[in-house]
Amino acid sequence: MVPARFTVAIGSMDILTLENVTHDFGSTRALDSLSIGVEAGELVCLLGPSGCGKTTALRIAAGLEPLQAGRVLLDGEVVADADQDTPPEARSVGLVFQDYALFPHLTVVDNVAFGLRKLPRRRRRERAMAVLRQVGMAELADAHPHMLSGGQQQRVAVARALAPRPRVMLMDEPFSGLDVTLRHQVRDETLHILKQTGTATLMVTHDPEEAMFMADRVVLMRGGRIVQMGTPAQLYAAPANEFVAAFFGDINRLHGVVRQGRVSTPLGELDAGRLPEGAPANVLVRPEAVRLHPVDGDAASGARTGRVLASRLLGRSSVVHLVLDNPADSGSIQADRAGPHVHARVPGRFLPPENTCVEIDIDPYQAFVFPAHEDAA
Repeated sequence: MVPARFTVAIGSMDILTLENVTHDFGSTRALDSLSIGVEAGELVCLLGPSGCGKTTALRIAAGLEPLQAGRVLLDGEVVADADQDTPPEARSVGLVFQDYALFPHLTVVDNVAFGLRKLPRRRRRERAMAVLRQVGMAELADAHPHMLSGGQQQRVAVARALAPRPRVMLMDEPFSGLDVTLRHQVRDETLHILKQTGTATLMVTHDPEEAMFMADRVVLMRGGRIVQMGTPAQLYAAPANEFVAAFFGDINRLHGVVRQGRVSTPLGELDAGRLPEGAPANVLVRPEAVRLHPVDGDAASGARTGRVLASRLLGRSSVVHLVLDNPADSGSIQADRAGPHVHARVPGRFLPPENTCVEIDIDPYQAFVFPAHEDAA
C-alpha cells in the first residue's frame, strides 16, 4: 500500500520542483507536504477530483498563491520559501488557463507579443509570428479573439505562453471549454508542440483519459496528498488502492474471502496477494477484463456463465450487461444469490441478443484485490 504521505526524491534534472509544500485555507488543509518535480521536456499531470488541491499546487508553482510552507525551485534556484516569494512575472513560467484570458482589444499577434516587452518592437513581432506559425495560427495574426473559434483561441493562448521561451509551462484545465471532438484534436496538437519545444510542463486536469493521453507521469491526488504517482500505465495496471483503480474507469466491484491465498468470486478465483487467511476482500474487475465466449449447446462443466441483459455499441467497443448465473461458491461472501450484475467491454461490434447465455472468464491482470476495510470513497 502507498502511505498517505507520499514523498519523492527530487532529481537533479528537475526544472520545476515543489518540495514539502503545505497550504491551508482557514481550517481546511488544501496541500499536505506535497513534493513533485518536472524534468525538461516532461509533461506531468496533476489529476484528481474537485477539491483535491491540484489547482492550488499549480497556482503556488506560478506564484499566484502565496507560499505558506515548503519550497518552490526553478532550475535548482529557490523562487519561494519562508524568506522569499518571487512574483509570477519573474519566474519564467508560461500560463494557460481554462478561459484562455486573451485581451479582446488586441489582435492575435499583439496578444502573443504582449509578454515580450523586453524585446525591441521589431523583434517582438518576429518572435510572435514565429510562435504563431508553430501553432498553425500565422494566417490569423491580425484577427481579434472574438473572430476565433474556441480551438483557435486555445492555440493562441499556448503561443502567447510559449513566446517568452519559459522554463516551465503551467496549464490549468486548458481543454475543458472545448467540445469533445475539438478537444481531442487540440490537445493532440498541443502535446506535439510541447514535445517539440522541450518545455517542462505541469498540467491540471480532472479527466483521467486526458491525463493518460497527455502525461509522461500522472500525479493522482486526494485530500491534498499524493495517492499514487507514476506513468499512466503504472497507475492503470498497478493501482495502489481502490480509489486509484476506480478513478481510471468503470469497474465491477465484487467481494470475497481469502482462502489458501486465493479469493473466490462469481467471475473466478484470483491471487489474494499478501492478504491474510480469512480476510474479507474487495475485488475490482475492469469491464475490459471480462471476456465473453458464445455457448453452443450446454456450457462446459464448471464453466462460469451469464445471461445478457442488454448490449450496446459504443463505437470502438461494445458494452454487454450481464447477470451471472453462477452464484458465489462457499468461499465467497457475495450476497446476491441470483448472481451479480456485471459489465463487459468488448473491442469492436459484439452485440449478443438479450437472454443469450455466454461463457465468462477474466483477465487476472486487470482484476485487483484489496482489503475490504479500505476506504475507497
